[in-house]
Amino acid sequence: MSTVRRSSEAPIRRFVPLPGAWRLVVVLAVALGLAVPARAANPTPAPTPYGLSEFMGGLAQQESGGRYDARNRVSGAYGKYQIMPSNWPVWARRYLHYTKAPQTARNQDRVAAGKLTDLHDRLGTWDRTAYWWLTGKTGTRPTWSPYASHYVDNVMLGYRVRSATAPPGGVKVLDDSTIIRYAGAWKVARYHAYVHGGVHYSKAKGAAVGLRFVGRSIRIEGPRGPTRGQVAVYVDGRLLRVVDLRARSFHPRSVLVSVEWATRGEHWVELRNLATRGRPYVAIDRMVIRG
Repeated sequence: MSTVRRSSEAPIRRFVPLPGAWRLVVVLAVALGLAVPARAANPTPAPTPYGLSEFMGGLAQQESGGRYDARNRVSGAYGKYQIMPSNWPVWARRYLHYTKAPQTARNQDRVAAGKLTDLHDRLGTWDRTAYWWLTGKTGTRPTWSPYASHYVDNVMLGYRVRSATAPPGGVKVLDDSTIIRYAGAWKVARYHAYVHGGVHYSKAKGAAVGLRFVGRSIRIEGPRGPTRGQVAVYVDGRLLRVVDLRARSFHPRSVLVSVEWATRGEHWVELRNLATRGRPYVAIDRMVIRG
């Protein structure tokens, strides 16, 4: 969840006629022989951009881990997309036509979809939209801070693991990506033979690592060796199988788990360390998703 305070948007001041007020204006205009003013048309909404739902998934994963009840104690941002308190009534009025709309899951999705559609229509690309969501600014990448660049890269990675336009070789998610979720005790080990020189490892029983994605297959890679133990593989909340990662010699880059489906869909894949006696270690190097 981002702790950076976003720039709030000032409410747009506009005249909203009272019930029946428009009819009174028309009657008075006719009586005085004046031209009847045309009622202002509602602005035409921007067309839904390609990849909106996939981008919303990547953004939500980065902002809140996909939780509708997440709250940032520093900024007060709330919900799946971490909308600032000052922005919610303004955006709710625009996209729900009700300033005091409650922040239900459905309303959060509708407001975020509307705002992101407008932003993409104005900014032209999803990466610039992600940058605005974090900072409230419209700058281009060379002017972004390292933190902002890292944030946008992770949002876009989340977008790609959900997108039908994933590259032929699959989307590669490194162990330190924020879209991978860890639970329990995990540490980082460095070794030159690992991808980018490091892995996340654990020897704690029940320590878990998981990823939500859209695709046809996932391959989880990491080291095998004499000290590596067993992991339980869960798919969409159900135990699929137990895999033993032990090998006679150390292999820094191996396929630990591979799962495939007949059709493309959204899945949650999780590994849980069983802390096998005498060889409790489990390590994750990267995950490869194919669409």
